[in-house]
Amino acid sequence: MGGDAYEEIRALKARYFRAIDTQDWALLRTLFTDDAVTDFRDSVSPRDEALLIRGADGFVASVSGALARARSAHHGHNPEITLTGSDTAEGIWAMDDYIWAGPACALPFGTLHGFGHYHELYVRQDGRWLIAETRLTRIRVETH
Repeated sequence: MGGDAYEEIRALKARYFRAIDTQDWALLRTLFTDDAVTDFRDSVSPRDEALLIRGADGFVASVSGALARARSAHHGHNPEITLTGSDTAEGIWAMDDYIWAGPACALPFGTLHGFGHYHELYVRQDGRWLIAETRLTRIRVETH
């Protein structure tokens, strides 16, 4: 795989984590294709069909609403990135996240520490790598 593409995709995912943790929703929106598919159905138990969202605007609205009055810290590790074409790639990232629900937060827990994987498809549009699909699966969730 081309080194530039690999580094650009790593930077894209780093911006994703930073945008969520700083609640920079405008930045988050710029990281996705307009028709992005975000699938977080298997990131909760029981599976929640409402967490399959088609369209970047819907995803940003959903995550910004869910994290209102909360704080988070996301970490991505050990990326496995494969270039599948001149302008396409796929990746798997090990991840862990912490979410602290604040007063009057709608989340059903006080704190969450999750472990899992992001499975993603990327496309390069107008010279920029973007997330076209992302799916989060969890292998463990600890809540208090």
